[in-house]
Amino acid sequence: MKATIRDFRTSHPDFESFGGDTAYEGLVQQDLGPDHKPVYAHAGGTPQTTGPNEFSQWYNDTPDVNMAFQIDIPLTEVSPGQFTYQNNAFFPIDDQGWGNEGNPHNFHFTTEIHTEFTYQGGEVFTFTGDDDLWLFINGKLAIDLGGLHPQLTDTIDLDAQAGYLGITIGQNYAMDIFHAERHTTESNFRIDTSIQCFVIPG
Repeated sequence: MKATIRDFRTSHPDFESFGGDTAYEGLVQQDLGPDHKPVYAHAGGTPQTTGPNEFSQWYNDTPDVNMAFQIDIPLTEVSPGQFTYQNNAFFPIDDQGWGNEGNPHNFHFTTEIHTEFTYQGGEVFTFTGDDDLWLFINGKLAIDLGGLHPQLTDTIDLDAQAGYLGITIGQNYAMDIFHAERHTTESNFRIDTSIQCFVIPG
Protein backbone atom coordinates (compact mmCIF):
# COMPACT_ATOMS: atom_id res chain seq x y z
CA MET A 1 0.00 0.00 0.00
CA LYS A 2 1.15 3.56 -0.75
CA ALA A 3 1.27 5.87 2.25
CA THR A 4 1.85 9.59 2.78
CA ILE A 5 3.91 10.41 5.87
CA ARG A 6 3.78 13.98 7.15
CA ASP A 7 6.52 15.08 9.52
CA PHE A 8 5.76 17.56 12.32
CA ARG A 9 7.96 19.43 14.75
CA THR A 10 7.97 18.36 18.38
CA SER A 11 6.64 21.83 19.22
CA HIS A 12 3.34 21.32 17.35
CA PRO A 13 0.64 21.67 20.05
CA ASP A 14 -0.91 18.27 19.27
CA PHE A 15 2.40 16.39 19.46
CA GLU A 16 4.31 15.46 22.62
CA SER A 17 2.23 17.91 24.72
CA PHE A 18 -0.49 15.34 25.41
CA GLY A 19 -0.28 11.91 27.00
CA GLY A 20 -2.63 9.03 27.62
CA ASP A 21 -2.99 5.37 28.50
CA THR A 22 -6.25 4.42 26.75
CA ALA A 23 -7.91 5.09 23.41
CA TYR A 24 -9.98 8.26 23.23
CA GLU A 25 -12.93 7.46 20.98
CA GLY A 26 -14.96 10.10 19.24
CA LEU A 27 -12.23 12.52 18.17
CA VAL A 28 -13.50 12.25 14.58
CA GLN A 29 -16.96 11.91 13.07
CA GLN A 30 -18.38 8.61 11.83
CA ASP A 31 -18.42 9.74 8.20
CA LEU A 32 -15.35 10.59 6.16
CA GLY A 33 -15.33 14.16 4.86
CA PRO A 34 -15.94 15.06 1.19
CA ASP A 35 -12.18 15.64 0.87
CA HIS A 36 -11.60 12.01 1.97
CA LYS A 37 -10.13 13.18 5.28
CA PRO A 38 -11.42 12.55 8.83
CA VAL A 39 -13.71 15.27 10.19
CA TYR A 40 -12.83 16.60 13.64
CA ALA A 41 -15.85 16.03 15.89
CA HIS A 42 -15.47 18.87 18.41
CA ALA A 43 -15.85 22.65 18.40
CA GLY A 44 -12.71 23.11 20.49
CA GLY A 45 -10.06 21.16 22.33
CA THR A 46 -10.29 17.75 24.00
CA PRO A 47 -8.09 15.98 26.57
CA GLN A 48 -6.13 14.65 23.55
CA THR A 49 -6.18 17.49 21.00
CA THR A 50 -5.83 21.27 20.82
CA GLY A 51 -8.69 22.01 18.43
CA PRO A 52 -10.04 21.80 14.87
CA ASN A 53 -7.49 24.12 13.26
CA GLU A 54 -4.52 22.15 14.56
CA PHE A 55 -6.16 18.83 13.71
CA SER A 56 -6.78 19.96 10.12
CA GLN A 57 -3.00 20.07 9.66
CA TRP A 58 -2.54 16.39 10.43
CA TYR A 59 -3.55 15.08 7.00
CA ASN A 60 -3.16 18.16 4.80
CA ASP A 61 0.07 19.59 3.42
CA THR A 62 0.68 22.76 5.45
CA PRO A 63 3.71 24.96 4.68
CA ASP A 64 6.08 25.48 7.61
CA VAL A 65 4.01 23.02 9.69
CA ASN A 66 4.58 19.64 8.06
CA MET A 67 6.59 17.96 5.31
CA ALA A 68 5.16 15.13 3.21
CA PHE A 69 6.97 11.93 2.13
CA GLN A 70 5.76 8.90 0.17
CA ILE A 71 6.51 5.37 1.37
CA ASP A 72 5.38 1.80 0.64
CA ILE A 73 3.79 -0.44 3.26
CA PRO A 74 4.16 -4.02 1.95
CA LEU A 75 1.73 -6.72 3.08
CA THR A 76 3.17 -10.25 3.22
CA GLU A 77 1.10 -13.43 2.95
CA VAL A 78 2.07 -15.12 6.23
CA SER A 79 -0.39 -18.00 5.79
CA PRO A 80 -2.88 -18.86 3.03
CA GLY A 81 -5.23 -15.92 2.70
CA GLN A 82 -3.74 -14.00 5.65
CA PHE A 83 -1.68 -10.85 5.02
CA THR A 84 0.41 -8.94 7.57
CA TYR A 85 2.57 -5.89 7.92
CA GLN A 86 4.29 -5.68 11.31
CA ASN A 87 6.80 -3.08 12.42
CA ASN A 88 7.53 -2.60 16.12
CA ALA A 89 9.89 0.26 15.31
CA PHE A 90 7.81 2.19 12.79
CA PHE A 91 10.04 5.19 12.15
CA PRO A 92 9.84 5.66 8.37
CA ILE A 93 11.31 9.18 8.27
CA ASP A 94 14.19 9.09 10.76
CA ASP A 95 16.65 11.92 10.09
CA GLN A 96 14.31 13.40 7.45
CA GLY A 97 11.97 16.38 7.41
CA TRP A 98 12.41 18.39 10.58
CA GLY A 99 14.82 15.70 11.78
CA ASN A 100 14.83 13.74 15.05
CA GLU A 101 15.03 16.95 17.14
CA GLY A 102 17.29 15.42 19.77
CA ASN A 103 15.35 12.14 20.00
CA PRO A 104 16.73 8.73 18.97
CA HIS A 105 14.01 8.61 16.27
CA ASN A 106 11.67 10.96 14.46
CA PHE A 107 8.59 10.37 16.64
CA HIS A 108 6.20 13.05 15.37
CA PHE A 109 4.39 12.23 12.13
CA THR A 110 1.10 11.13 10.61
CA THR A 111 0.33 8.35 8.13
CA GLU A 112 -2.38 8.53 5.46
CA ILE A 113 -3.36 5.60 3.21
CA HIS A 114 -6.02 5.47 0.50
CA THR A 115 -6.73 2.15 -1.20
CA GLU A 116 -9.57 0.06 -2.62
CA PHE A 117 -10.56 -3.59 -2.37
CA THR A 118 -13.18 -6.02 -3.62
CA TYR A 119 -15.44 -7.27 -0.83
CA GLN A 120 -15.66 -11.05 -1.27
CA GLY A 121 -17.23 -12.06 2.06
CA GLY A 122 -15.55 -13.29 5.23
CA GLU A 123 -12.87 -10.61 5.43
CA VAL A 124 -11.46 -9.32 8.69
CA PHE A 125 -9.11 -6.36 9.26
CA THR A 126 -7.09 -5.89 12.46
CA PHE A 127 -4.87 -3.00 13.45
CA THR A 128 -2.41 -3.04 16.34
CA GLY A 129 -0.37 0.00 17.28
CA ASP A 130 -0.02 3.48 18.70
CA ASP A 131 -0.96 6.29 18.72
CA ASP A 132 -4.14 7.43 16.92
CA LEU A 133 -5.63 5.16 14.25
CA TRP A 134 -8.84 5.58 12.30
CA LEU A 135 -9.93 3.10 9.63
CA PHE A 136 -12.74 4.03 7.25
CA ILE A 137 -14.43 1.55 4.91
CA ASN A 138 -16.78 2.94 2.27
CA GLY A 139 -16.54 6.27 4.06
CA LYS A 140 -17.69 4.87 7.44
CA LEU A 141 -15.56 4.76 10.58
CA ALA A 142 -14.76 1.07 11.10
CA ILE A 143 -11.99 1.22 13.74
CA ASP A 144 -11.58 4.07 16.23
CA LEU A 145 -8.32 3.94 18.20
CA GLY A 146 -7.93 7.69 18.54
CA GLY A 147 -5.85 9.36 21.21
CA LEU A 148 -2.41 8.84 22.67
CA HIS A 149 -2.07 5.35 24.08
CA PRO A 150 0.25 2.37 24.29
CA GLN A 151 -0.07 -0.38 21.71
CA LEU A 152 -3.74 -1.38 21.33
CA THR A 153 -5.63 -3.72 18.98
CA ASP A 154 -9.04 -3.52 17.33
CA THR A 155 -10.69 -5.66 14.66
CA ILE A 156 -13.47 -5.09 12.12
CA ASP A 157 -15.40 -8.12 10.83
CA LEU A 158 -16.70 -6.94 7.48
CA ASP A 159 -19.56 -9.44 7.33
CA ALA A 160 -20.79 -8.53 10.81
CA GLN A 161 -20.67 -4.81 9.99
CA ALA A 162 -21.75 -4.97 6.34
CA GLY A 163 -25.05 -3.21 7.01
CA TYR A 164 -23.43 -0.31 8.85
CA LEU A 165 -20.65 -0.06 6.26
CA GLY A 166 -23.11 -0.29 3.36
CA ILE A 167 -21.10 -2.95 1.54
CA THR A 168 -22.25 -5.77 -0.76
CA ILE A 169 -20.27 -8.86 -1.78
CA GLY A 170 -18.68 -8.53 -5.19
CA GLN A 171 -18.43 -4.72 -5.15
CA ASN A 172 -15.36 -2.49 -4.83
CA TYR A 173 -14.98 -0.15 -1.86
CA ALA A 174 -12.58 2.48 -0.60
CA MET A 175 -10.47 1.92 2.49
CA ASP A 176 -8.90 4.96 4.12
CA ILE A 177 -6.44 4.70 7.01
CA PHE A 178 -5.26 7.61 9.16
CA HIS A 179 -2.60 7.15 11.81
CA ALA A 180 -0.60 9.51 14.01
CA GLU A 181 2.60 8.97 15.97
CA ARG A 182 2.54 11.84 18.44
CA HIS A 183 4.68 10.96 21.43
CA THR A 184 7.89 9.24 22.46
CA THR A 185 8.98 6.52 23.17
CA GLU A 186 7.49 3.74 21.00
CA SER A 187 5.99 3.46 17.54
CA ASN A 188 4.17 0.24 16.65
CA PHE A 189 2.25 -0.34 13.43
CA ARG A 190 0.71 -3.69 12.48
CA ILE A 191 -1.96 -4.70 9.97
CA ASP A 192 -3.44 -8.21 9.80
CA THR A 193 -6.11 -8.86 7.21
CA SER A 194 -7.73 -11.49 5.04
CA ILE A 195 -8.64 -8.94 2.35
CA GLN A 196 -7.17 -10.49 -0.75
CA CYS A 197 -6.17 -7.53 -2.85
CA PHE A 198 -5.68 -3.81 -2.39
CA VAL A 199 -5.42 -1.44 -5.33
CA ILE A 200 -4.34 2.18 -5.52
CA PRO A 201 -7.34 4.32 -6.56
CA GLY A 202 -7.03 5.69 -10.09
